[in-house]
Amino acid sequence: MIVGAGSAGAVLAARLSEDPAVSVLLLEAGGTDDADEIKIPAAFPQLFKTKWDWNYETVAQKHMGGRRAFWPRMKALGGCSSMNAMIYIRGNRADFDSWRDDFGATGWGYDDVLPYFVRAETNTSLHDSYHGSTGPLHVEDRRYTHELTDEWIDAAVAGGLKRNADFNGAEQDGAGRYQVTCRNGRRWSTADGYLRPVLDRPNLTVETFALVTGVVLEGTRAVGVRYRRRGTEHTVFVDHEVVLSGGAINSPQLLMLSGIGPAAQLREHGIDPVLDLPGVGENLHDHPVTPFIWHTRGTSDLADFSTPARLMQWKLTGRGPLSSNVGEGGAFFESRAGLAAPDIQIHVAPSGFYDNGFREPVGQMFTAGVTLVNVASRGRLRLRSADPTWKPELDPAYFEDPIDMTAVIAGARRVLDIAREPSFARLLDRPFLPGRVESASDAELAEHIRAATQTLYHPVSTCAMGGGEMSVVDPRLRVHGIEGLRVADASVMPVVPRGNTNAATVMIGEKAADLIRGDRS
Repeated sequence: MIVGAGSAGAVLAARLSEDPAVSVLLLEAGGTDDADEIKIPAAFPQLFKTKWDWNYETVAQKHMGGRRAFWPRMKALGGCSSMNAMIYIRGNRADFDSWRDDFGATGWGYDDVLPYFVRAETNTSLHDSYHGSTGPLHVEDRRYTHELTDEWIDAAVAGGLKRNADFNGAEQDGAGRYQVTCRNGRRWSTADGYLRPVLDRPNLTVETFALVTGVVLEGTRAVGVRYRRRGTEHTVFVDHEVVLSGGAINSPQLLMLSGIGPAAQLREHGIDPVLDLPGVGENLHDHPVTPFIWHTRGTSDLADFSTPARLMQWKLTGRGPLSSNVGEGGAFFESRAGLAAPDIQIHVAPSGFYDNGFREPVGQMFTAGVTLVNVASRGRLRLRSADPTWKPELDPAYFEDPIDMTAVIAGARRVLDIAREPSFARLLDRPFLPGRVESASDAELAEHIRAATQTLYHPVSTCAMGGGEMSVVDPRLRVHGIEGLRVADASVMPVVPRGNTNAATVMIGEKAADLIRGDRS
C-alpha cells in the first residue's frame, strides 16, 4: 500500500505493479490532474492557493522580519511534479556522497543513485552515460526561450562563469539553460509518465480523494491504514507493507498522528506514543530564493503573451511563450573560495516574478533569483492537533545560521556584477526590487533578503535517512523500530541536494521500488 501519488508515490505504484503477483493500492488525498493550468508550463503559479493546493504557511520567521512564508504543495495525482516549475536538476555528486559518508545512508552515494536517475529518464537531446533514453520521465530542451534568458547567460559567461549545457553531467558549475520535465511543450509529471500508462493493470488500484488519517499498528508492526473518502471512514489492511509517500510535510505528520514520533510532543495532543522516535519532524529545511528585479527596455515580458492567441498556439503546437517554465535558465557557483561544490543557484525569468507570482508585473521586467542550495539552518515540523485535517506547524528557520545570509549576500553581489555586463546592462532600464542596487551595502542587501526571500518549494528531511540518533528511516527506507512501514519521498533526504528537488525525489521512488522488491524476494 502506498500513501500519496506524488513524485515518488506514482513511481512506486508503477514499478511495484510490474509484478502481476503483487497487488498495489495507491491512496491520494487529492483528485485527478486534469486542469489546463497543470499542463501549461507557464501557468503553474495559477495553481497556488486553489483547490489543488494544500496551501501551507510557515510560522513567523524571526530572521525575515517576522514574515510567514507561503508553501504551496500540490494535492492531485503527480503531487508537486504537477505543480512545480519543471526544472530538471538532480543535484551534485557531493550531495549524495555526503548522504552516504556523513549520514550513514549506505547505498545512496552518487555512483549508487546515478543508475536510477538514468533509468527514470528519456532525454530528448542529451545522450551519454549520464542520461537515459527509455525511461518514463521525459526531459527536453524547452520549446520556447525568451531572448533575455540567453542574453543573461551570455553576460554570466562574460563575467567569468563557464557555459554549461548540462547541469546533470560531469560538472554542475556554470551558466546555461535549464532542461524541463515536459513532453512536446507540455508538463510531463510522474502521473503522466509512470501512473497513467498503467492504470489498466488489474493488480493496481488508485483511489483519489482518500485522506489517510493514520497507520494501523499491531504492536510495532504496520498492518494497514485508516482513511476518509467522501465522508466515509475506511480501514484497509495489507499483506506486506505500508509505504508513506506524502512528502516532507504529510509523511511526518502521519507518523506522528499514528503514535510514531517525539513522545512528549505526541502526549501534548493526546496521542499515545507507540514509539518514541525523536527525529520525526526534525531537520526541516528548504531552499530560500531572493528575487532581484529590474525594469527592462527594448524587449518584452513573458506576461505580455498571456493572450487567447498564444493559448491557442500552445494547444495546437505545444510551442510559443506558454511552453516557457518561467525560470528558463540560470547558474551554479560557489559564494566563496574553498567550497567543494556550488552553494548558490540562480534562476532567471523574463518577467517580474516575486511573492510567489501573486504580484502582476508593473511593466516589463527581468528577475534573477539568488537561491541558497547548501543550507546550514535547520528547523522543525510540529503537530498543532491530533485532528488530521489541521495543518502542522512549519518552521524552516530561514537564516538561523548566519553563514546562510553571508552566502546569499555573496551570491547577490555576483548577480549584480552580471547585470553590469555591458551586453546585458543595455537591456535594463532601472532596478525595481530592491529599488537601489548600484551602491548597496551588505547591510542594505541583507535587509532586502530578509524582506523579499521566499521558498523555492523544496522542503525536505523531516524523516531523514541514516543511522544517527535523529534519523527516522534506515538506508532501506524502513522506519526505525516499526516493521512493515517505510517512507519514500523528499522527507528521507538527509540534506537537501544542490538544485531543484523533483528529480531526486523521482530517483528515490525508483530505488525504493528495488529495495522493496529485494526485501520481498
